[in-house]
Amino acid sequence: MKRYTKFTLLIALLGMILGVFSTGNVVADEKEALSGELTTLYRAARKVISVNQKHINDSSIGDKGLSADAVVAQTKENYKTATGKEIDMSKGKESKEAMLAAVAGVMDAAQDLINEKGVGLKGFLPAIFARQVANKFNSNMNGKMKIKLTAPKAYVRNRANRPDKWEKKVIETMFKSESYEKGKPFYENAKVKGKQAYRYILPEYYGKSCLGCHGQPKGDLDITGGKKEGGVLGELGGAISLSIYD
Repeated sequence: MKRYTKFTLLIALLGMILGVFSTGNVVADEKEALSGELTTLYRAARKVISVNQKHINDSSIGDKGLSADAVVAQTKENYKTATGKEIDMSKGKESKEAMLAAVAGVMDAAQDLINEKGVGLKGFLPAIFARQVANKFNSNMNGKMKIKLTAPKAYVRNRANRPDKWEKKVIETMFKSESYEKGKPFYENAKVKGKQAYRYILPEYYGKSCLGCHGQPKGDLDITGGKKEGGVLGELGGAISLSIYD
């Protein structure tokens, strides 16, 4: 009876240990899944502005039809096209609602600007839209999560988007490596300014719509007056970085 009791306690203890590891894996898997969904949703929103850039800058049109509701709807459609399924709001609801609310908030504030007739270049570019959405999302999440659009240091125009040490290391040693799988995100537990977090970073590559401002010839001025970086189609041009704080 005594041996049986010790054996039973051993099995119970082992079960508890395995349970802890199992729970840890579930939590990590959930964070990975949520990070993938949020960064894809963020990218889907930016794409709405990217594909409508000429339309936004058309001085002959007033109302562009890009209300907050319209852009949120198109964001969800872009997400569905990218993933093959509609966004599941039942998991990570707070953060997904915060992202969509950020998109809506930015578009509400931009209506007078983008709908001004007689004005061509509005300055409402995909990167500017993405930065504004990130700022609103971060504020909405009240320190629980932060998202950021960054890039290799040589390609960063806004100092606020400069990669931190962790982001720079991943970009330079992994994403730029020929052996690294293109488009694959990287994630791990790491500190952000001394605070522990689950960090997730997704590489992005120059598409045709990016090259008007970031392509060649290097040094030429783009439509905003900024200098082109000389990027080429398919080259690593940036990354979306997400932090989930413990």
